Amino acid sequence: MSKIKIFSLGGLNENGKNMYVVNVDDDIYVFDAGLKYDNDSNLGIDYIIPSFDYLVKNRKKIKGIFLTHGHESNVGAIPDILEKLNDVAVYGTKLTLEIVKRDLDKEVLDKANLKEIKPHCKIEFGKNAIFPISVTHSIPDAVCYVLYTEDGAIVYTGDFVFDSTMMGAYKTDIGKLAYVGKQGVLCLLCESFYADKVGHTSPNNRVSDFIREVLHKNENRIIATIFPAHFYRIQEIFNEVSKTKRKIVIMGKLLQDMINKAIEEGYLTINRNVIGTLVDLEAKDSVVLISDEKEKPFANLERIIKGFDKFITIKETDTIFITEPSYAGIEKRMALIMDEISMLGANAVSLSSKKHLLHHASREDLMLMINLMNPKYYFPVKGEYRQQYANAEIAEELGIPKENIILKLNGDVLELVNGKNTNSMEHIDVDEILIDGKSQGDIGELVLKDREMLGENGIVIISCTLDKETKEIVGGPEILTRGFIYVKESQDLLEETKEISREVIASNIEYKSKKVDYTKIKNEVRESLGKFFYDETGSKPMVITVIQEV
Repeated sequence: MSKIKIFSLGGLNENGKNMYVVNVDDDIYVFDAGLKYDNDSNLGIDYIIPSFDYLVKNRKKIKGIFLTHGHESNVGAIPDILEKLNDVAVYGTKLTLEIVKRDLDKEVLDKANLKEIKPHCKIEFGKNAIFPISVTHSIPDAVCYVLYTEDGAIVYTGDFVFDSTMMGAYKTDIGKLAYVGKQGVLCLLCESFYADKVGHTSPNNRVSDFIREVLHKNENRIIATIFPAHFYRIQEIFNEVSKTKRKIVIMGKLLQDMINKAIEEGYLTINRNVIGTLVDLEAKDSVVLISDEKEKPFANLERIIKGFDKFITIKETDTIFITEPSYAGIEKRMALIMDEISMLGANAVSLSSKKHLLHHASREDLMLMINLMNPKYYFPVKGEYRQQYANAEIAEELGIPKENIILKLNGDVLELVNGKNTNSMEHIDVDEILIDGKSQGDIGELVLKDREMLGENGIVIISCTLDKETKEIVGGPEILTRGFIYVKESQDLLEETKEISREVIASNIEYKSKKVDYTKIKNEVRESLGKFFYDETGSKPMVITVIQEV
């Protein structure tokens, strides 16, 4: 019999940043390691990942990180984790690992312990075992995981939908799911993203008809933006464009490489004659395909709108087609993008979030999964708390006792001893790591506060030059401001700033001993000017003093 702990380092009461930990006695199994995009509250932050201090402290106990599929919300933290835990095994299907490899630096990739798995092939870990099962999502090679323990199976669904039209590498193996359910499931960790949506997700996840309508209604160039690695949507776009005389121009090396690799491996079935080149970019009948990689949603589209792209400029005859429905967290950003497009005179088209859905399980899909698994304990994961709660209500409606339905927040531990819930109050410390650009470290709170201060009040730089021998002032103080005042209309203020700075600097120079306390000068200049600026303008700009000797 076993002592099992199940908890999340990220993914509960939020969209993205998924990372779930199952601790069976002294063995640790980690499921997914994703990122989430910032909601613009943290200035300059590109994405956020879960803090993995717990994994660093317990690295010798980790049997592996098991990835369900290749979307950033599930694999986006892997490059940062492998910087510190390069000896930890990372398991995933062929396509999932190919996507992970794209984000790894060569040095990290050379040391990484990436292990390719195949659906329905069991992986033994002593008395425990992992069994991956194919599920349907918007990317091929998606799997759910069954962790077999002495007390029963623990199942983590990942992202899934039941759609009988999706075959091949997209197909769900319902027979295997039912077989696992008959063997006995101790705990089912099931996604909650669309738990409040009535009915099945299918067929609202399929949008070929809408794409066809957009192509026929708009005769001129179409710029279509997709979410990263949503292969099914890419396939739908190519299928419909191939029925016309249009060419698809794929923008961005990463997107081009991903599509070419997917064609070679058979994950995309595409007639290469449909693919155009930069020569076709300005053509009236071209479809330009753009995507974002590990940036905020619509980042590349925003660059084009603002005129920063060296290849594409939006024309009034263009149609901008956002090929994915909005979801919680990006509605505001999407609305602003649509407004900016309209201001340029171009046509903006997007999918309705009510009529069109992403490839996630809705209410009826969740019911089917629960019935197949028939779990003793049910643990809603992946989604905002209201979605987790709606998921819990579904389970209760299907007869799972309320006391066996587990609603938790990140870090809260579900402890099962000999297959029974101990109602433990244990909590694992959790936190977030804020990533800016290619930084491999957390962007601290002080950095964010500095950015906020610069954004709200601007900066004033005081520059002064001293004689190296006499320590007398030979140049300046000169004043440079950005984002604080309009210089042409504030000459008197600047002159007074120079005078205050000169007095503070001079008062801190001991001319007889020729000593200068530079730290004291900088502190006093900052304090004196800070008070002066607040009295005169009501603002508190950042003040930086630069003293040099010649």
